[in-house]
Amino acid sequence: MIAIEQLAYTYPDGTRALDGIDLRVGKGESLCIAGSNGAGKSTLVNHLNGWLLPQEGAVRIGELQVNKKAVEEIRKMVGLVFQKPDDQLFMARVWDDVMFGPANLGMDEAKIRAEAERLLRIFGLWELHDKPPAHLSQGQKRFAAIATVLVMQPQVLVMDEPTSDLDPRNRRKLIELVNKLPMTRITVSHDLDFIWDTCERVCILSKGKMVADGPTKKLLSNQQLLEANGLELPLRLQA
Repeated sequence: MIAIEQLAYTYPDGTRALDGIDLRVGKGESLCIAGSNGAGKSTLVNHLNGWLLPQEGAVRIGELQVNKKAVEEIRKMVGLVFQKPDDQLFMARVWDDVMFGPANLGMDEAKIRAEAERLLRIFGLWELHDKPPAHLSQGQKRFAAIATVLVMQPQVLVMDEPTSDLDPRNRRKLIELVNKLPMTRITVSHDLDFIWDTCERVCILSKGKMVADGPTKKLLSNQQLLEANGLELPLRLQA
């Protein structure tokens, strides 16, 4: 589903955020990208739907190469939930935000309206669908942002720190939801207990390089590996 070859990216200030990343992700796979702050995680996933374009190397989604010509089609395939919900919610009402993407992609309105209502009910936001996003709590904004992506029914779902605003009950609700999703999932998170529950595979980045790639429970049980890369054991293993 996803093929990344020798991907490198340098920011204008000279920061080498990615340095020769190779990665393959199969259809329907659930993958976590882990690493300390500044490891290059967000930079990597921002290449998956064309928010960033490769400076060196290549990224392919299905049969499409990620480049300027293919960005519109790529964004129909890959849905990205940003780290900050306020970057994703900008309309006057929650409902308008959820419907914005499908309207711009020319999707069937009647079908999408039903799906939008279903998602908002799942997230406990239906009673708030006429409210401005600014009136929501941070956790409610997080769920609204996820709904704006899921409503477009992408083939790949990318989530950047999806549990950062959630209380324990809503965190559990998100775990139950994402484990039922059929699409390929890529998650960036410092919440290694969430990753333990939702991802079958983990890749660890450090200073823009891939340093480990393997089964979730094997890598997240390796205390030496985690500590060497600015991470700690999941809380369940610390006990």
